[in-house]
Amino acid sequence: MKRLLRRVLLLFLALVIALQAPFIYRRYEIGQLEKRIEELGRERKENAAAGYREIKGIIHAHTSLGGHSTGRFDELIDAANASGLDFVVMTEHYSQKYDTSALTLNGVYDRTLFIGGQEADTNDGGRYLLIPGGAETPKCGELSSAGFLDKIHSEGKIAINNYPDRSRALNPPFDGMEIYSLHINAKRANPWTAIPDLIWSFNRYPELTFATYFRRNDDYLRRFDTAAAGRRIFLTAGTDAHSNIGFYLFADDQGHRLLGFKIDPYSMVFRLMRMHYLLPEDAATTRENLLKAIKNGNGFVGFDILGDSTGFAFSASNGTAKVIMGEEIALGPGVSFDIRSPLPARFVLFGNGEKIAESESVYEFRTAVDKTGVYRVEAYLDTLGAPFDRTPWIISNPIYVR
Repeated sequence: MKRLLRRVLLLFLALVIALQAPFIYRRYEIGQLEKRIEELGRERKENAAAGYREIKGIIHAHTSLGGHSTGRFDELIDAANASGLDFVVMTEHYSQKYDTSALTLNGVYDRTLFIGGQEADTNDGGRYLLIPGGAETPKCGELSSAGFLDKIHSEGKIAINNYPDRSRALNPPFDGMEIYSLHINAKRANPWTAIPDLIWSFNRYPELTFATYFRRNDDYLRRFDTAAAGRRIFLTAGTDAHSNIGFYLFADDQGHRLLGFKIDPYSMVFRLMRMHYLLPEDAATTRENLLKAIKNGNGFVGFDILGDSTGFAFSASNGTAKVIMGEEIALGPGVSFDIRSPLPARFVLFGNGEKIAESESVYEFRTAVDKTGVYRVEAYLDTLGAPFDRTPWIISNPIYVR
């Protein structure tokens, strides 16, 4: 009997080891990915758009205000500064009892500019990032998307559609669309692989473990391209940072936590993906200048954990005028696009949502078009291997050729 029990236990142990072997190997693969990123970084060539200076930060972050988060102000400020962020656009959940946008971070804290916004819901399923927020946001749930957008536009505010697949409204006139969300992407991960990865790899490679689950949001990009074909809008990507997922064996109401870990601290999330904007070289990083750049679409999404995307440039010229991302240019005799990157990348140029040109892995790519349309760029770091040959490193705002 003892011999049989021993055999059963050995068989069970062998089965457990066999089931974990792929994830132990995954840890090794993520370590190799880290080395490839370091090697790629040594090929970096500094680049800057003439006449502009670049700032980087994140859009879509929450704290404990309004619920759904345990994040504290000091935790968020420290993470933003340590991550070298120039700005953070807060998007607090609203409360029926108080104005969360007025109570959240507004102004400059150490090196980082904060702007207080909110998430707003409408009665037709719309959800929008409202920048800046306001005391009347809870009442927006009584309005249709069209009514809400008319109201906030009359107040000079910006609305970003951050769940475009949920709205039942027909072509609501929002200003921009969140074409990627770290939160939505994480929710789509397969728990049967994600949980073992947390056990084996997350402690050693937290950001890169998360990054291996990056996937291009084909649906949201298709929706953006469709909307942009009809009117001028901008795109953003959201961290949707909450700092609220963790496991602790011991914790109390005073915030003391022992024997556990947090999966989504601000300090980690802020290093994964950022929004980069171009300001005129003599413009300071102020609330007004940042909001203008966001509304104009003068920037791009960078999945910076794969490589710092600072220095990416996408411009167009027609012989007499030159414009950058987010701007319009007349077709004239034809338009030439100039795409530059600090790292060698495969560039894909989209026109009206269709792939029209593609490069090898290069630092610079030039191509021309002879048709009006909405043109944007995606850049891929194929040398990092799967899934990054299918998941963009950079997604630009469009240039509108009229």
